[in-house]
Amino acid sequence: MKVIKQEVAIYLFLLLFLCIWMHAKALLHHPIEHFEAIGRAPFGGLHPFLYTFIVYIMILIVRLFIKLVQRFAQKGA
Repeated sequence: MKVIKQEVAIYLFLLLFLCIWMHAKALLHHPIEHFEAIGRAPFGGLHPFLYTFIVYIMILIVRLFIKLVQRFAQKGA
């Protein structure tokens, strides 16, 4: 359960970080209009979750690769 909470926290952090990073200017200048336009986005209201999931999977692959290398390094030492 601890691992699931950690992964959900990482995903939510990525969601917030990517939202602010990609849309900072729009959120500062016209936030209400920007949120109203979510439905007209290419993937609709799901696009933040889809893009975050893609980034999350890429980061997960890197994390697993690093963990695998560390495991091999410990066995070799």
